[in-house]
Amino acid sequence: MRLWVCIALLSTVLCASADRPAIVQGMIRGGQFVRDAAGGAWDMFRAYRDMREANYRGADKYFHARGNYDAARRGPGGAWAARVISDARENWQSGVSGRGAEDTRLDQEANAWGRRGGDPNRYRPKGLPSKY
Repeated sequence: MRLWVCIALLSTVLCASADRPAIVQGMIRGGQFVRDAAGGAWDMFRAYRDMREANYRGADKYFHARGNYDAARRGPGGAWAARVISDARENWQSGVSGRGAEDTRLDQEANAWGRRGGDPNRYRPKGLPSKY
């Protein structure tokens, strides 16, 4: 029994001090990307939920920018999720809503601004409650 405990401790020490194989590093980066993407999707959902709750005229660009900003801050996975969700939403809305190409272009501008790390408050309308 003591021999197995010693082997386990020695293996732990050696693994902790040795460089990880490239495949393991790739798996770790892949796992971080997936975690960031899931968190970014949650950030986008939270911004959408807040936008629906606020129901404030002219605030949609702010919430687009805020959702993309929060998601992109998580890392490459979050930025990827924000881009995919934003593009899918705009493609769907441009065919369904009657707001037109100009509104879609402005939405995409706010999305890109947030993903690049720009301050979402640039799009914040006056009078929007401070809760948001």
